[in-house]
Amino acid sequence: MTLTEELAEWAHALRFEDIPRDVVEIAGLQLLSQCAAMRTGAAHPLGRRLVAGFGQPTQPDPRRAAFVLAGLGSWLHFDDTAFAGHLSNSTVAVPMAYARSQKLDGRALLTSVIVANECAARITASATLGPFRGQSATFAHVVGAVAGRLAGEDVPVRRWVDALGLGLGLPPRTVPIGFLGGDAKVFSASTPVAVGLDACDAAAAGFTGSAEILEHPEGFLSRFSTVPLPEAVTLGLGRRWHTRTMSFKVHPGGPGMDAAIDCGLELHRAVGPVRAADVAGITVDISLYTAIVNAQAGAYVRGPQSPVSALVFALPYLLATVLLTGDLTIEDFSAAGTGRPERWRLAELVRVRLDDEMTYDLFHSEVPFGEALRLAGPRAAEWLRPFGARWKGDGQWLVDLVGEVEPPSEDFRSARKVTGARVTVGFRDGRSVSREVDVPVGAVGATGGRPVADLVREKFLGTGGSAATADAMTALEPASAAEVAALLEDALDRTAG
Repeated sequence: MTLTEELAEWAHALRFEDIPRDVVEIAGLQLLSQCAAMRTGAAHPLGRRLVAGFGQPTQPDPRRAAFVLAGLGSWLHFDDTAFAGHLSNSTVAVPMAYARSQKLDGRALLTSVIVANECAARITASATLGPFRGQSATFAHVVGAVAGRLAGEDVPVRRWVDALGLGLGLPPRTVPIGFLGGDAKVFSASTPVAVGLDACDAAAAGFTGSAEILEHPEGFLSRFSTVPLPEAVTLGLGRRWHTRTMSFKVHPGGPGMDAAIDCGLELHRAVGPVRAADVAGITVDISLYTAIVNAQAGAYVRGPQSPVSALVFALPYLLATVLLTGDLTIEDFSAAGTGRPERWRLAELVRVRLDDEMTYDLFHSEVPFGEALRLAGPRAAEWLRPFGARWKGDGQWLVDLVGEVEPPSEDFRSARKVTGARVTVGFRDGRSVSREVDVPVGAVGATGGRPVADLVREKFLGTGGSAATADAMTALEPASAAEVAALLEDALDRTAG
């Protein structure tokens, strides 16, 4: 049996009763959180253009609706992440779009989301040690779309195998200048979702896909990974629930930026607005991943004329905004925010430094890379070396720094996302204030803060959503198909404006 066949058989057979209670609860929060991301994306001028060009997210055509929902929820990086992938842009968007036509009740909708999570995360994990990661790993949404749709349809297992084989036979891949230098990033989830849904239609029409698409010497992993991890696709099915690794975003911003933003918000609460005229310098100590992302995005940052796609990765701008205002909102990625000179003056004072200890902790936590390194074992050096070389030298320094990693996780119950940051603001009067965060607020493994359920509820209410809708979205199980359809309309009401 091939990897695709084994995964498809498991996904096809999974029933709501087979899913652990904590996994179901996470999926309910995931639905609510992604609705907040979609509502936020729709409020931005680019989101309004997406709707104008491709139609309402609640339009009758579920394929078109899924395309729009995937775009609205993804491009501001207000979407949630897991090991591995930015799953919700397909694994939530597609079941939501098809809920009415498939007559999904509460249990069926939750099951579709979880099945899609598990399939998309596992295949994304198998290619994590490769050139694409985070939102640039767009192939995650081909899988998420296939699984998210077929989980709600009564089709044979072979249909799953064919659809996955067809979709992964021609998966989209990102081009950096398009992803960061223009507005193509808006479609980084929509386009692969369309590929996945087309693959479902093609399979229904009798087209066949390769059952060996993943592990074949000239298959998907041979093109999309540096160190293939085929074992990740089927390891611990029914035990290693990737949904448990979900981290919830509480503010927009690119990968690894969350902890620095959290530090900035704490500093603002402690000292009030931080203005450039009062500051001697700002240092941000971060891990290698955040440093690389910030440096890559920096090449496309052009002050107030910066594309939004680059701004969400631009740590100096994000940090300057929260230090000044004590918040990070949709307006900060439109002319109302980017046109304020004081932000850019403060951003110019930000200096980013690589912290070896934070980098070590990053690669020794399960999310976003550590679990892949654990599966790779000694082979991990083949990926670590070129990744480290993107910062300095030949990359052997990173292999030496990371050293030996832990065994793979049994069930992800203790998963952590350690993407730390330390922000220090030095003032001209000699004062210095500093804050440090290891696991961002809302991320898996965070301790000592507010419950995730409260954070997600606040995220949704902050977009203008109602408390009644928030309560119903996180208590979906008893809802009928008609009630689910009405609830999703309510949850998305702002996206149609």
